[in-house]
Amino acid sequence: MSDPYNVTADELRQFIERFEQLDAEKKDVAEQQKELMAEAKGRGYDTKVLRKVVALRKRKPDEIAEEEAVLEMYKQALGMN
Repeated sequence: MSDPYNVTADELRQFIERFEQLDAEKKDVAEQQKELMAEAKGRGYDTKVLRKVVALRKRKPDEIAEEEAVLEMYKQALGMN
């Protein structure tokens, strides 16, 4: 019976190196996103709003509608309309 915790140094090194590679790729993508937003800002777009639109596009329309309805109700209660 083999020990499930017995790993070879090569296998362990491969996992670590793959993780490090993915981490480097993630940093590259984050830098590209930052540059893209800087470009959008330079062309006059509001990057805060752009980020909100990106977040909204990830959500279901029903969730958005419910949140907007509650927000509208709260604003009315506070006399913000």
